[in-house]
Amino acid sequence: MTCRVCGSGMKSIITDLPFKVTDATIVVLKVLPVVQCDRCGEYLLEDKVMNRVDKILSGIDSSAELEVIKFAA
Repeated sequence: MTCRVCGSGMKSIITDLPFKVTDATIVVLKVLPVVQCDRCGEYLLEDKVMNRVDKILSGIDSSAELEVIKFAA
């Protein structure tokens, strides 16, 4: 797979990513599998991972300012 931004190669890695759920709520998903560019850092989430991320984020208590959740595939 090649990066759609810079054309470099991409590889599967595990990382932590923040998601802004509301204006006042940020969720950090830890141990998240992504495909990331070797050169520019652009990343992609595979469909099955994104579906799980959507489920996790839809269940977030929006009254919290920051929540850290370990992603479970």
